[in-house]
Amino acid sequence: MATPKTVFSGGAMLATAALLLAACGTTTGPKSLSLGGNPATACAALVAPVAASAIGLPSGAATIDSATLVPASALAVAERGPSPAARITPAMPSYCKVLGRIAPVDASAPPILFQANLPLAWNGRSVQYGGGGFNGVLITGLSLVPAARFDLPTPLAQGYVTYGTDSGHQSVAGQPPQAFALNDEALANFAHASYKKVRDVAVALMQRAYGQAPQKLYFMGSSEGGREALTMAQRYPQDFDGIFSRVPVINWTGLQHAGTRNGIATFGEGWLRPAQVQLVHDAVLASCDAADGVADRIVSNPVACLQRFDPAALRCAAGTSGDNCLNDAQVQAVRTLRTPWRAPVPLANGINEYPGWSIGGEATPAFASMGGWNAWWTGTAAPTVPPQPSNGIAWFYGSGALQYFYARNPSLDVRNYRAEDYAARIATVSQLMDSTNPDLSAFNARGGKLLMLEHMADYAQSPFAGIRYYESVVARLGRDNVDRFMRLYTAPGVDHVGSGAPANVDMLGALADWVERGKAPGGLQLVEQEVQPPFKVTRARPLCEWPMWPRYVSGDATQAASFQCSR
Repeated sequence: MATPKTVFSGGAMLATAALLLAACGTTTGPKSLSLGGNPATACAALVAPVAASAIGLPSGAATIDSATLVPASALAVAERGPSPAARITPAMPSYCKVLGRIAPVDASAPPILFQANLPLAWNGRSVQYGGGGFNGVLITGLSLVPAARFDLPTPLAQGYVTYGTDSGHQSVAGQPPQAFALNDEALANFAHASYKKVRDVAVALMQRAYGQAPQKLYFMGSSEGGREALTMAQRYPQDFDGIFSRVPVINWTGLQHAGTRNGIATFGEGWLRPAQVQLVHDAVLASCDAADGVADRIVSNPVACLQRFDPAALRCAAGTSGDNCLNDAQVQAVRTLRTPWRAPVPLANGINEYPGWSIGGEATPAFASMGGWNAWWTGTAAPTVPPQPSNGIAWFYGSGALQYFYARNPSLDVRNYRAEDYAARIATVSQLMDSTNPDLSAFNARGGKLLMLEHMADYAQSPFAGIRYYESVVARLGRDNVDRFMRLYTAPGVDHVGSGAPANVDMLGALADWVERGKAPGGLQLVEQEVQPPFKVTRARPLCEWPMWPRYVSGDATQAASFQCSR
């Protein structure tokens, strides 16, 4: 049953959105284009197929299943959701909703489903939304973009065409979400091809609807969508002007192996009960919270905290046990989480390990994909084979990936898996999935801009994987070149999906300013907001470029001005 939502006046919210839009820096630029005096008729006329020749990869044609004018709708807020942003169904103006599918080359592969949303008045730009998890669910392009402030209008409400895809496979009830990877074309679509194909179809639809191609194209994604965002910059550098990648599952092969290793470490005596997770979290805060100048339950400098906090300090005294201490296997499990996974076989782009995880936010409350260890690592019950819903998500994701992507053996007990036995397959999947190519010279040369954001209390993936990627780009292209087109920011205390600490910032506005007006990002702030209108800001922090972090200076600790970015 759907979670109940509180609905707010559509007219009032759209009027507010219009005022915000008028003040938003992303509104200057190309003259607005229109669907014409009869938008319903213009929308319905978009149902003609898009030929395969319009798609820049080997592909079947795109069929338009429907093209319908959707009336304006009001803002609604659900009582619960898998992330703070997911609770919000934004207010929308009337728009043309296009649903379609791209036929596969291999008749046994699934189609690629897509949705494109065309505003009645177009600003000449578009935003492609990335996916999440193993995809298999249609991304509508109607939600808030990653990291968005709750009180700003969506891209569609700002006049952008928006679009998304299911990445070329459809989730099936009762079937593991990784099962599609047994088909080579479905796997290639998930890896990179579907996003390129849907982008090309969307461009053809914009040309058809408005009489011209988009002047600027943006891609915004988080988690799996963040990997997709980096994939676009690396594989298709001519296709997008601006890209935002949040918490990307970038070293994908390393992540699946490391996540499975971390789960195996919690079998038997190694599993930490929820009360012990809270114990570790409280000990981390006691050791590190005030080190930034203020005790606010946020570890602002996790790199230093990793050196300061030793889980062995919580080891049970001889002959004792319980929720107030950790046994030897549990201490070792925590150390395993924070230790790199060394790849016994070569991975793409010279990668030979996956970094250990960060620190802080261990006990961030869990609900669906939101939260700390209880959501992603330990779960609320000891791990099982096969995984159960009460297990950590990383165990469910990683073990399934090893079975379907690498071993291609659904019945494999991953506790007996040896990467050395699948070296050739690992190399193949790594080349497909791992968005770790540091050569962004072509993307830079075409004038593209790239923003990355890592959450430092993220237990779905290690923020240090994205940090290492950024550093590899600097090593490849040089600091001066990278500063012209790329920024990496970090958000202390924030979990994978944006809870636990200030996490919201208008990255689309910052990206468009850089792409279209040459204004490099500066002075950005992260805010934490109530998830009810008027979306009051409860605390804020400066958004610091890596390797800087926010140090408290003086004043009200809920205000960003009370902090400065420090090394």
